[in-house]
Amino acid sequence: MLKSYLQVALRNFWKQKTFSLINVFGLAIGISASLVIYLLVQYDFNFDKFHASADRIYRVVSDFEFAGEAFHNPGVTSPMGNTLRKEGTGLELVVPFRTTDEDTKVTVPAKGINQPAEFKKQKHFIYTDAAYFNLFNYTWLAGSPARALEEPYQLVLTASLAKKYFPALPVEQIPGNELLLNDSLRFTVSGVVQELAKPTDFNFTAFASRATLATARMKPENEEDWNSTNSASQLLVRLSPGSTAADIEKKLQAIGQKYRKQEKDDHSKTSYHLQPLSDIHFNAQYGVYGDRQAHKPTLYGLLAVAAFLLLLGCINFINLTTAQASQRAKEIGIRKTMGSSRRQLMGQFLSETFLVTSVATLLSIVLTPFLLKVFADFIPADLRFDIARQPGIMIFLVLLVLAVTLLSGFYPAVLLSAFKPVAVLKNQWAGNAGKTRNAFLRKTLTVAQFVIAQVFIIATLLISKQINYTLHKDLGFRKDAILFFTINYRDTAIGKRAVLKEKISSMPGVQRVAMSNTPPSSNNVWSSTMKYKDGKKEIETDVQIKIIDTAYLKLYAIPLLAGSNLPNSDTTTGMVINQTYARLLGFSRAADAIGQTIEWNNKQVPITGVSADFHQRSLHEVIKPLAMVSNKKQCRTINVLLQPMADGNNNWKASIAAIEKATRQLYPADDVDIKFLDENIAKFYTSEQHIASLLLWATGLAIAISCLGLLGLIIYITHQRTKEIGIRKVIGASIAQLVTLLSVDFLKLVAVAFLIAVPLAWWCAHKWLQNFAYRTSISWWVFALGGLVMFAMAMLVLGVRTFKAANANPVDSLRTE
Repeated sequence: MLKSYLQVALRNFWKQKTFSLINVFGLAIGISASLVIYLLVQYDFNFDKFHASADRIYRVVSDFEFAGEAFHNPGVTSPMGNTLRKEGTGLELVVPFRTTDEDTKVTVPAKGINQPAEFKKQKHFIYTDAAYFNLFNYTWLAGSPARALEEPYQLVLTASLAKKYFPALPVEQIPGNELLLNDSLRFTVSGVVQELAKPTDFNFTAFASRATLATARMKPENEEDWNSTNSASQLLVRLSPGSTAADIEKKLQAIGQKYRKQEKDDHSKTSYHLQPLSDIHFNAQYGVYGDRQAHKPTLYGLLAVAAFLLLLGCINFINLTTAQASQRAKEIGIRKTMGSSRRQLMGQFLSETFLVTSVATLLSIVLTPFLLKVFADFIPADLRFDIARQPGIMIFLVLLVLAVTLLSGFYPAVLLSAFKPVAVLKNQWAGNAGKTRNAFLRKTLTVAQFVIAQVFIIATLLISKQINYTLHKDLGFRKDAILFFTINYRDTAIGKRAVLKEKISSMPGVQRVAMSNTPPSSNNVWSSTMKYKDGKKEIETDVQIKIIDTAYLKLYAIPLLAGSNLPNSDTTTGMVINQTYARLLGFSRAADAIGQTIEWNNKQVPITGVSADFHQRSLHEVIKPLAMVSNKKQCRTINVLLQPMADGNNNWKASIAAIEKATRQLYPADDVDIKFLDENIAKFYTSEQHIASLLLWATGLAIAISCLGLLGLIIYITHQRTKEIGIRKVIGASIAQLVTLLSVDFLKLVAVAFLIAVPLAWWCAHKWLQNFAYRTSISWWVFALGGLVMFAMAMLVLGVRTFKAANANPVDSLRTE
């Protein structure tokens, strides 16, 4: 019987080639998008799921509350790890480790006649001990897990990094060789491990012995200070069976209170919490170790996009199948007369749906690699599409085929199998009620299609408007024609920096040079507690700090509202505060703040100037209190304002080359990483740009599917009304009148869809814009433009097809039976 079903399905597929292809392409687009989104969502939700006892692994994080404002830090105070090992209970493993923010230079010493090999900008180095490898089950290729990180200056490498540093050696001969880190630290390779093969945030490639940090040469600052928390000081724990996170958090609080010094006037609160391993990949408050931070609302949004695109394809199928019911009526009547049961007929129609869905799925498998290339900026580099090696994909596709078959085929199967043989054979198979009911369903589904498409269009326009707003908004400082780069933090020679600044300043293509710790807007933020006393009250708050020189404010065109600029100084002798901080201190007039003193680092620092506000970070965040001070020792970023580009001449290219050459002369061992400020600011909104790109493609696909469905329906309607069109032409109807007659009903559906889509799109846009402290307005013209785009696409499809039908020879249409 199944063979018979498939044979009939193939005949009907071939007989109705146009409608079959429309259904296939509509479903293929939806299935392809769903497959890509499935790969992406599965990739992110599988991070670190493969570790043994993953549900009992937690990261210890620190939360602070100061002056009513909350701060979050993924690290803990440095002594916490060792103390927890000694005094903590209910824990199976305590794993402290320390990350390194700076890039590492690795030198492989020469052997024999070979030259030393240098590898710059090496990342993902950490300091840890054997407990780390007990927590995460790496496969050891060489070395002893118990002793590899026992002594200072030992180093374990991952297999790929070991092969990179020692390409000529087999893996078992690599332990015992030496590496030079940052030209001064000599480490001995003590082991080689295989990389973790599945998605993980713990993408470290080199593991130095934590005992190294106990040596006088390497001991970090504030290593024993319980009142200092550094994000580099990380702590992982694995709970014993039966222990709860709440119990361990209480013990952490007790240890912190026991050792932390609490000053009388310190009103801050410090608490420790256990962050589940499964939360690390998604929680932006504490961040991840790698470069990819997932966002659950975005992933759920992607799933919704996939569902909507699939739904559009299913609506196409239902609409076209029910619209063609009249062409299958006599076939069904004869089959029922010959003894076919309703169950058999439903099986027949579902098998036809299954055939169409299967063909669409095969086509989507061909389209998926292309879509992965299209979304290359959004797709992780190590995400793969390989059905042979990823059985989960095949399971997903099988379930998807079955779900789509039932979703799009069940209602048409029920409808078609319900025809009564006597009524069908007398051409009375569909009464007015039935026609009305089926037509109403088709109209409702068509409206639903255009609602989805128009919501996508309007959402894409609004997101693009917000991105354009963020990239072009006045941030309170000059950002064009400015480049910056940072001198190696290990360099302490202030004189060399001064020489480099003078060399760059004298270059013909350079207008001005300034030194600082960061540009005005940066993800690198330094903040500190500051106090102001006016005799009646004390205002204590967290204040962001920028280290600048005298030229900084002029270079970035940041206006002073009152007071004077900072002098160049080796020490802090004054500060320029921003307008937000001045208002927080109670000064409505900027001039009133001049001469007042701020307590910082146990010193009274006078306010010498008040600057206009500027955005220190992205527009997601509000402007915070800011103090700018002068300290030559900490000014390692060189900011360069270039001369305007000459007409037709790329003089910036020559200036950048000259800056690189001058920097290499003074810092021959370091790479020069020059960035344009406006491009760096644009990276703040990479996630939004990816979302906009993804929505643009989803919008295009939604429009394509909707227009395919509209094309199928208009083909069917014009075919049904062939004789009517012929008669109207004979009695004098013009082509324009016929096109209007055939199009007006469909355009009404587009208009209804627009009215429904507007409030939905407004609500979605309003919720999304809440992520920005500074946001664009939701303008009426965005909705109008979205409606016009959809209206134009519908008119294009309707116009082409209805014009063809209206232009046909009436003699041919009236001759047909």
